[in-house]
Amino acid sequence: MSQKKALHPALEEGNSAVITGGASGIGFAAAKAFIDLGMNVMIADMKSEKLKAAGAELAALAEKKGVKALAQAADVSDLSALEELECAAVQAFGKVHVLMNNAGIQPATDILGKQMPWDRIIDVNLLGVINGTRIFTPGMIAHGEPALIINTGSKQGITTPPGNPAYNVSKAGVKAFTEALQHDLRNRENCKVEAHLLIPGFVFTPLTAGGRTEKPEGAWTPEQTVDFMLKSLEAGDFYILCPDGEVDRETDEKRMMWAMGDIVENRPPLSRWHPDYYHAFIDFLSGTPKNLKD
Repeated sequence: MSQKKALHPALEEGNSAVITGGASGIGFAAAKAFIDLGMNVMIADMKSEKLKAAGAELAALAEKKGVKALAQAADVSDLSALEELECAAVQAFGKVHVLMNNAGIQPATDILGKQMPWDRIIDVNLLGVINGTRIFTPGMIAHGEPALIINTGSKQGITTPPGNPAYNVSKAGVKAFTEALQHDLRNRENCKVEAHLLIPGFVFTPLTAGGRTEKPEGAWTPEQTVDFMLKSLEAGDFYILCPDGEVDRETDEKRMMWAMGDIVENRPPLSRWHPDYYHAFIDFLSGTPKNLKD
């Protein structure tokens, strides 16, 4: 959906945004939406033909709007690459008003599996967010204008389902980091920078496609996700919890409350997938929880 006005003061016409993981999926959709709002955009991604093509498409869109769109190769796991990205953005735009730490990967991992995918996921998904924030934020605070840091998390970082423990750990870390970041920012005198946690639902992107070429019926498009994000930013939501075509917000909330209930009720971890608790979870979802002690 095309946006015709800025929905948050940081998204004013003429402002600038930097998006990591911007060559495809949610990052690319966000770049197009920001350009449509009249913003300058710099996307960063791994050096590839995909980045080159994305940069060319965004540059054409930006030319029509009278703004700039640039693409820079950067591996967010490399601290020096993030420092170079920040320097390039400031040199090109003068000020950065939106930082979207969106780059992420999802190779398969096992608890006792190979070391390499564990290292890579933590370096990209978690340290990429932490280091990107720490490098860009001082300048965003210093220029004194409204600004946003949007970190892409995951529902898997909250409910931590079995299947890919390294990914869950990385996204749980993004949640904890972004909460701490917003607490810090809101307690800084005269600070106009806000942090927000984007929690996508089932979105059809190269990360989630799994070899499929057609969007599953229940998946949202990246554009739908970004549209929801912009409206949530306008509403002032810190937790941008996106539904999709398969799971509504009420179900998401119940799944998350059950996960926290494992601690409060002293249940086994991940009890939602434990055979002794499965039926109790289903009853909880339906609104008729049973007393497990009966």
